[in-house]
Amino acid sequence: MFNLRIFPLAKNAVSHLRAESIQQAVARQIHQKQAPDFHDKFGNAILASGAAFCVAVWVYTATQIGIEWNPLPFVRVIPKEWREQ
Repeated sequence: MFNLRIFPLAKNAVSHLRAESIQQAVARQIHQKQAPDFHDKFGNAILASGAAFCVAVWVYTATQIGIEWNPLPFVRVIPKEWREQ
């Protein structure tokens, strides 16, 4: 790449970055959680129950409010007056 004897400033910067990254890794390990918190214990269950609730509300709304659904859009409803001719 380049000769570090020619660039002492670059050498100092690279060694400083390495030292900082090691310090950050050590700090991350020290600050890691020791025991699971509320979100670790119940997060997925709450997410699943919320999704189930939303689906249930949408199903109830879609089936009970009286919307006339058209599941086959290619089937056309022909008025009676046109059928008689």
